[in-house]
Amino acid sequence: MDIIDVSIIVAYILLSVSIGIWISRKAKQGLDDYFLGGKTIKWYFLGLSNGSGMFDVSGTSWMIGVLFLYGVKSFMFMWLWPIWNQIFVMMFLAVWIRRSKVMTGSEWILTRFGSDKAGKASHIIVAIFAIISTIGFIAYFFEGIGKFVTIILPWDLTLHYGDMILLTSERSYALLIIFLTTIYTVKGGMFSVVATEVVQYLIMIVAGVLIAGYAFINYTDIQINSIITPEWKNVFFGWQFETQWSDKFQTFNNLIDSEGYKMFGAFIGMTLFKGFFASVAGPTPSYDLQRVLSTKSVKEAAYMSGFTNLILFIPRYLLITGIVVIALVNLAPELNANTGLNGADLELLMPKVVNLYIPVGIKGILLAGLLAAFMSGFSAFVNAGPAYIVNDIYKKYFKPVATNQHYIKVSQISSFLVVGLGVFMGFFADSINSLTLWITSALYGGYVAANFLKWIWWRFNGWGYFWGMFAGLIIASFQFILGMNKGNLTEGSFLYDLSQVQAIYLFPLIFGFSILGCLLGTYLSEPTEMGVLKSFYSNVRPWGFWNPVYKELKAEDQTFEKNNDFWLDMMNCAIGIIWQSSMILLPIFFIIRDYPKAITALIVFLVTTAILKFTWLDKVRKLAD
Repeated sequence: MDIIDVSIIVAYILLSVSIGIWISRKAKQGLDDYFLGGKTIKWYFLGLSNGSGMFDVSGTSWMIGVLFLYGVKSFMFMWLWPIWNQIFVMMFLAVWIRRSKVMTGSEWILTRFGSDKAGKASHIIVAIFAIISTIGFIAYFFEGIGKFVTIILPWDLTLHYGDMILLTSERSYALLIIFLTTIYTVKGGMFSVVATEVVQYLIMIVAGVLIAGYAFINYTDIQINSIITPEWKNVFFGWQFETQWSDKFQTFNNLIDSEGYKMFGAFIGMTLFKGFFASVAGPTPSYDLQRVLSTKSVKEAAYMSGFTNLILFIPRYLLITGIVVIALVNLAPELNANTGLNGADLELLMPKVVNLYIPVGIKGILLAGLLAAFMSGFSAFVNAGPAYIVNDIYKKYFKPVATNQHYIKVSQISSFLVVGLGVFMGFFADSINSLTLWITSALYGGYVAANFLKWIWWRFNGWGYFWGMFAGLIIASFQFILGMNKGNLTEGSFLYDLSQVQAIYLFPLIFGFSILGCLLGTYLSEPTEMGVLKSFYSNVRPWGFWNPVYKELKAEDQTFEKNNDFWLDMMNCAIGIIWQSSMILLPIFFIIRDYPKAITALIVFLVTTAILKFTWLDKVRKLAD
């Protein structure tokens, strides 16, 4: 590590922490200021912050690995999250959510189900989900940053007690960076998070452009095409995954065969099935939901969500593809010689490339950018999770009357507690990929059914929500425990076979149990009180099966009209997914020098942008503030 690179990294860390602490004085007036920035932050700053929070280093390491192995089609692996959740939020959900004027997702639930026992049960279960998912994501960040930094930085931070290793260097680095990020996040709340994330986003943009430029200038299309095949560059697919690599790189074909995605049509079908329900369910109660609730108005919530999509994917994939091109040319032969290659080895591609093949100066900026990616994603979750502990549990059920300073102090303590639990969970995760699949498939599988039904069905009530979420959380937790203990299971047993199934294929099982809990909880209890339903429906105005509520409102006010935008919203979502995909494919095709496909992706981007201007943006501009 050259002194220039070290200086850039140290300067970046000092800048981030200093900005976070300096601006923290704005967060001292109350919980609304601490968690939502007092709803005074400009929508474009919130959009930059939201995009920055999604630009995490663990996810980037994972995406580099799947692009390297699976080629251009790997962008569909992003649907596991599903990334087009952000499209659904942009098109209609941001407007629905922001109309509630609340602080957290679980507080929002009370506007849907009321404040009786059923409403309180639904309120508590979504707060618990928010806390569990935050802890899971902190573990995910902890696992990723440790692996990355250890390969890059030259100092051994292993802690010994005699001959016993108390803490590996990987864990020590992760703990140090997490501690620094937690300090400014806890001190300044949303103001500090947004301010630092805007700076971090700008650094990530510079890093992405520099790496893409370096890869483009220093590696020729002849070098790239001597490694990859036409199928690697092919975005289209059949039911079964075609051979991606030439016989010269058979190890990579073998790895693809062993990872469980050979039946690619089934995999995509499952991600589409899950993706639709997960997207209509809306954002999970975490940082992106907090950004929507932090906007000044309903209109700005929609603008912010659209802007997040626009600014995230092109710079992120410039960075990802630049690193993949360098890895293909320099590391593919070496990796191909490793017959025991596995997915976890591909998670190390990014730090290896940075360590061995990036020149001085650019390396420092890239490392600062990747640290920024980690710190922005991490800080976003640290700000979002404790809001549920303080506002939805502590304030509501333990100490409803106290000073703002007291609540902020409890928020700060809660932040350290959540970080501590996330780090503890991270010690037991075997890879980034295992955490990615658990969060995206199992944990979110338990969230989807109840949160899909809450929008579209008037009869769905608080007990249905509670039991649907509870059933999903139990199955998701069982799946995680099973995955962590599969090495101790008897080969050939039912539990062993179940532990070998990819998490995405367990989604229908988790979804089914959750739906069963929803229906039993709903039909075995009374409907939500009509006054609550009328208030919710008239305020939020979702489409769906709300006819009994609509009739009552129509009888009271003949001018009241239902939301008839379902088909327009779905059309916009379909166009938006194509728009989003073009922003991923454009930098990939450009950096690998497949110019005809890059031009096609650019044309698709421009055409879909023009369509959305008329079908979405013009509609948003007419919304009342």
